[in-house]
Amino acid sequence: MSAGSIFAQQQRSQEFKDKYKLKEAVVLSRHNIRSPLSDSKSDLGRMTPHKWHKWSSGKSELTSRGGALETMMGQYFRKWAVDAGLFPENYVPTADDLNVIANSMQRCIATAQYFTSGFMPVGNVTVNHRFTPSKMDPLFNPQLTKNSPEFQAEAQKQIAAMGGKKGLVGLNEKIKPDYTLMMEVLDVDDSPMAKENDPKLQGLTNYNTEVVLEKWKEPYLKSGSALKELNSASDAFILQYYEEPDSVAAGFGHNLTRDQWAQLAHVKDTYQDALFAAPIVATNVSHPLVQYIYDELRSPDRRFTFLVGHDSNVTSLTTALGVEEYEVPQAIEKKTPIGCKVVFEKFEGADGKEYADVNLVYQTVDQLRDMQLLDLDNPPMIYPLSFTGLTKNADGLYLLEDLEQRFEDTLAAYEAIP
Repeated sequence: MSAGSIFAQQQRSQEFKDKYKLKEAVVLSRHNIRSPLSDSKSDLGRMTPHKWHKWSSGKSELTSRGGALETMMGQYFRKWAVDAGLFPENYVPTADDLNVIANSMQRCIATAQYFTSGFMPVGNVTVNHRFTPSKMDPLFNPQLTKNSPEFQAEAQKQIAAMGGKKGLVGLNEKIKPDYTLMMEVLDVDDSPMAKENDPKLQGLTNYNTEVVLEKWKEPYLKSGSALKELNSASDAFILQYYEEPDSVAAGFGHNLTRDQWAQLAHVKDTYQDALFAAPIVATNVSHPLVQYIYDELRSPDRRFTFLVGHDSNVTSLTTALGVEEYEVPQAIEKKTPIGCKVVFEKFEGADGKEYADVNLVYQTVDQLRDMQLLDLDNPPMIYPLSFTGLTKNADGLYLLEDLEQRFEDTLAAYEAIP
């Protein structure tokens, strides 16, 4: 799909606006740029002789750049909402109009605060979160709430199928070129881990990945495999590339192409898929969010809902709802770019019927790295998501009742898990 047709989704014509009136939007957002989850004193620091970027925040917290970028995204959504007739300029919302809820992690609460400061700068918007930071809210925690032997068997079967006949070993072999590039860019051979002959070094070439599924926990990988150990480096490289203006410095002196940066990011994309993209796992872990978003879409007075969670939430929700396979353009993270938003729009048609559109909205790599201001003339990317088995009309919209049925089917699929 060309960039022109993607932008056309958002640059809606007057003819479109005459046919369809936007009534509500429900947005599930991934937090914006954070510092890595582990610091330079951890294995992440010991697998390279180079110094990682000096982050402006503590580990796992939203960076200053992430905050500025999210404010810009909020400002874009303000212009978009005003243009669509959802809110007047400088609107002060009520609790019925607007609902903002973040996972109780610093990076999620901060993302919501920065977004709302751009979205409704005079609105005195309250960011709701359940706990004192930083704790996981069950709404956003991608934990397994069902874990029978039958579920385990089907889940492991679906996960293994991602790698073909060789199962998870095959999944690792598929991304061997990505691992090779990662270790070259890290200069692992000159790292403290290599010089001290640390046993953990062997994990970087071990393809025997094992996904562990336990009740009331997120799916996780056993330590000591390439996918587990190099995922943290993949994550850190992606964030460093967004933060560091000098791309050669971001690559530890290696002059990487944009495709090579995407290769480094592909390790993390594969890690996410292994944990959260098996359909039965996605249906299990996303259940609270599926229910919550469905409730918000049916709330008669709500006009805008903004939920802030994680890439695992976006992956599991889209998988559970049956979104067709996709890879987004102008991004190095192909499924869940940093700060991305799944936007559900509800329209009232001139024909008296209700319609829905679902898009993934995200800042491009250049918009992130260059900190570009966003507006209707320089919008973020808007990538249309499609659902298996559902049909769009000539204007690219679904019947709302069809989308609601998909939510109900997904909720029923959770209840059917033994």
